Amino acid sequence: MATTDSSNDLEAPPGERSTGSRARRELLIFGIAFAGGLILMPFLIWLVGNRVLGPYTHGQELRAGPVKLLGDFFVGLAHGSVIFWCVALGPYLLLMFIRLLYGFVRYPARALADRSTGM
Repeated sequence: MATTDSSNDLEAPPGERSTGSRARRELLIFGIAFAGGLILMPFLIWLVGNRVLGPYTHGQELRAGPVKLLGDFFVGLAHGSVIFWCVALGPYLLLMFIRLLYGFVRYPARALADRSTGM
């Protein structure tokens, strides 16, 4: 007898897990990647930019640090700038692209069969 209890989802084979556990897993992956895009990416951009291009300037402040860049980043997000949102969503989009490529490499016959049947 099959049960729909979510506690049994982890014990079930991967192909038989419920949609709820898949959605939870995707939301967890998205949350971690998005948090990395919001916090980690601006600091990495500052670090590389500081080493390659020189110090970050903020108005009259000639040696503004990474916290000023993070503040400017959040202001850009609040204004809805597409490039800032691309940076914030970049880790998740890169992860989705890698997962797509992995799926094509791991299951090439299934992808070709699905394309030929129109599914």
